[in-house]
Amino acid sequence: MVETLIGMATLTESFVDLETTRGLMRVHLFIPVGGACFPGVMFYSEIFQATGPIRRTAAALAGEGYLVAVPEVYHEFEPLGTVLAYDAEGSARGNALKTEKEIASYDEDTEVLVQFLKNHPACTGKLATFGVCLGGHLALRSGLHPAVTAVGAFYPTDLHTGNLGKGQCDDTLERLRTCEAALLFVFGRQDPHIPLAGRRAVRVLLEDAERDFEWHEFNAAHAFLRDEGARYNPALARVAMSLLLRFLEEKIGR
Repeated sequence: MVETLIGMATLTESFVDLETTRGLMRVHLFIPVGGACFPGVMFYSEIFQATGPIRRTAAALAGEGYLVAVPEVYHEFEPLGTVLAYDAEGSARGNALKTEKEIASYDEDTEVLVQFLKNHPACTGKLATFGVCLGGHLALRSGLHPAVTAVGAFYPTDLHTGNLGKGQCDDTLERLRTCEAALLFVFGRQDPHIPLAGRRAVRVLLEDAERDFEWHEFNAAHAFLRDEGARYNPALARVAMSLLLRFLEEKIGR
């Protein structure tokens, strides 16, 4: 395990390279300063990995009193530190890798990250997950881990279709029936990746299973939280993040 400090202000930004059976996984850490212990939030990115918008969101979340860990989800395919561009080539690569990576690898990444955070000296041991787009799905899947108390899933892709991972036959949605973590969902109604029928399928399953969840939909496009590009909606992004912060404080404290 190698940890490198990048900088320090009201929080530290660093990264650590964790061992997995498929090679090293780089995890970007955002930790408030002050010597206290903080609840941990595993923040799963879009298909583009730790981009500028992802890092800014992670830093803002850490500033609210959380130890935020952003894993590079494609660590076994791309050199450590790779960031895919928000363009056609980056989208094609990211979308290809999400169905090339095995579900077992996604799950192993969660286990490795959970154990790292639970043993981190700045972490209270209370854990939540949060994610956007692909990361929304991965946050939900990580929420199946017994150490995770709460999940914030923003416009999670491939959840209603079960197309994540090699073979495109994941079981995330079905397993949410028995998920013990509290769930927060945020969607944009104009999101072509998660149409009305898909959102309804997810909600009906959760209601039938009597899960602990809350549900929010806005008139917004996919990736409206991302502070870069034409789809960004700053007003709704502030509202959505305030919902997440309230949810996290209720479930894991701060």
